[in-house]
Amino acid sequence: MRYLTAGESHGPQLTAIIEGLPAGMELLSEDINTDLLRRQKGHGRGRRMQIEKDLVAIKSGVRHGKTLGSPVTLVVENDDWKHWTKIMGIEPLDGEDAAEEVKRQITRPRPGHADLNGGIKYGHRDMRNVLERSSARETTVRVAAGAAAKKLLKLLGIEIASHVIEIGGIRAENVTFGSIQELQERSEESSVRCLDEEAAKKMIEAIDSAKKNGDSIGGVVEVIAEGMPVGVGSYVHYDRKLDAKVAAAIVSINAFKGVEIGIGFEAARKFGSEVHDEIAWNKEEGFYRKTNRLGGFEGGMTNGMPIVVRGVMKPIPTLYKPLESVDIDTKETFTASIERSDSCAVPAAAVVAEAAVAWELAQAVLEQFNGDRMDALIRQVEEHKQYAKGF
Repeated sequence: MRYLTAGESHGPQLTAIIEGLPAGMELLSEDINTDLLRRQKGHGRGRRMQIEKDLVAIKSGVRHGKTLGSPVTLVVENDDWKHWTKIMGIEPLDGEDAAEEVKRQITRPRPGHADLNGGIKYGHRDMRNVLERSSARETTVRVAAGAAAKKLLKLLGIEIASHVIEIGGIRAENVTFGSIQELQERSEESSVRCLDEEAAKKMIEAIDSAKKNGDSIGGVVEVIAEGMPVGVGSYVHYDRKLDAKVAAAIVSINAFKGVEIGIGFEAARKFGSEVHDEIAWNKEEGFYRKTNRLGGFEGGMTNGMPIVVRGVMKPIPTLYKPLESVDIDTKETFTASIERSDSCAVPAAAVVAEAAVAWELAQAVLEQFNGDRMDALIRQVEEHKQYAKGF
C-alpha cells in the first residue's frame, strides 16, 4: 500500500491517491472528515483554520460505501483559492499581471523554513515556489490518508489514539486512562488535547503568553495503538523494521525533530534490568510482557503490547517578531516575512502523528497478510492472532 499527495498551500485543492486498500473495505467521507476537522482544532491555531473548512471528496476507488481495490482518490478543496487565482494560477501571466507578479516575488527566505534550501535546490528565485508546497498545509491530505488507514485497522480490531504530553516545557504528569476509546474521548474534550487538567490550564496560559509576545512554542505528542498482531515487521533487513518505519514517519511531519518509542531516551539512564520487559504466559492470553518499556517493539517487530510512540515538535518558525534573514537578490539583511500565524500547533500535530503511525501500521499489516480482499484479510489476521496465542 502506498499513497502520493499533490497540491500547494494556496492552490485550488489538495489531493491524495491511495493504492493498495483491499477491496470490500467500508469507507465513507465521514470516516475521513472526522479526523480532518480534528486537525483544525486546538488552542493556538491561527486564522487560516477559520478560512478553510476541510472536507474530503472521494473521487475514485469507492462504490456504494466500499472500496473496489483500485486507487482511491481523496480531494480537499481550498476555500481560499478564489483569492489566489492570479498568484497561484496555472497559465502564464502577461502585461500588468506579469509586472505585478514580479513585485510580489518573495526573495527573503524565512529562518527555520525550507525557503532558502529549496530555492537553491530547484533554482527558484521566488520563494513562493518553495513555501507553497513545503507548508504544513500538506498534512491535511496526510491526515486524510491516515484516516483511511485507521478505518482499515479498526476493522481488524486495532485501535489508535493520540494526546499531548508537553507544551512549552509544561509536562502532563497525571495521565491515566482505561482504554484507547477513553483516551481519545478525553483528549478531544481538551483544547490542547491533554489529559492532565492542571497541566492543560498551564499549557493554555503558555500559548497565550507566547502569542502575546509574538513568539511560538512546541511540545511533545504521544500516539498509542492497541491490538497489533505479534511479529509484524521484520528483524531480517534494516529497511523492514517496523519501529524504524514508524520513527521515520514521525520525523517526516513538518516541524518534528525527534521521536521516542516506549521509554525512549530514558533508557540511556537506566540499567538493563530496568529497561527490558519480562516475558510471561498464561492460558488465556498466551505470551505477554509484564511491562511495556520498549513500547510494543522488539527486534523491529511488534510484540503484542500497545505501541507507544512520542514525537517532538519544534516551535513554529513563523513569528510575529520575525528573525533576521538575508534577501537573495540584494544580499541585504531584512526581518523575515510572515506567512501564517499559529503560536502553537502541537494539539493539531497530535492528529497528524496519529495518522502517520496509522499509515505505517496498516501498510505493514498489508505487507504481511493478503490484502486483496477485506474479508480474507480479517480472517488471516484473526488466524494469526490465534496461532500466536497458542504458540
